[in-house]
Amino acid sequence: MVLQQNVAAGKTPAGTHVRADLVIGTPVNGKVIPRNAVLSGEVVESKARSASDPSRLSIRMDSAQWKDGSAALQLYVTSWYYPVSLDSGPNLQYGPEQSAQSTWNGMGQYPDPNARAYKPFPAAADTDEGSRASAPSSVTSKRPMAMKNVELERDRAGGITLVSRRSNLKLDKLTTYILAGEDAPPAAK
Repeated sequence: MVLQQNVAAGKTPAGTHVRADLVIGTPVNGKVIPRNAVLSGEVVESKARSASDPSRLSIRMDSAQWKDGSAALQLYVTSWYYPVSLDSGPNLQYGPEQSAQSTWNGMGQYPDPNARAYKPFPAAADTDEGSRASAPSSVTSKRPMAMKNVELERDRAGGITLVSRRSNLKLDKLTTYILAGEDAPPAAK
């Protein structure tokens, strides 16, 4: 799931309602929650790290809504996530590669910016969409990672709390997090 807002331990109070978008269809209690379903829930616990106590954060998702239905659920955010990296796309440079520090030394012909070969798609180069096409985009990794220095604690009711003794926990709205119910994945140490 991807949160629709940032959540930070100690700054986002317990009881705050949160929403998230489901990134992939997921089976829950014998029912498949479809991709792009909107999950609703709340921050159950939110404590900032202090000199004597660790940072604690627990988010429970209670319901899912989608075009043709809804479902009640009880899932918690775990310490597993899919990291995001920048994808610059293929190198479409015309001619031999040049380093970023290289400058024209006055020898040879400098490429003419008005030449057809310099702009293979002249119409696209003159619009905003053409310049956006060459901008790096974010890509979600295909392999999940565990948050470093974060432990999972279970309460008696089956709830999951993220605990960090090193820093305050912060969940970003651009990151894909993994939810779990009764069978939470183990945390990395």
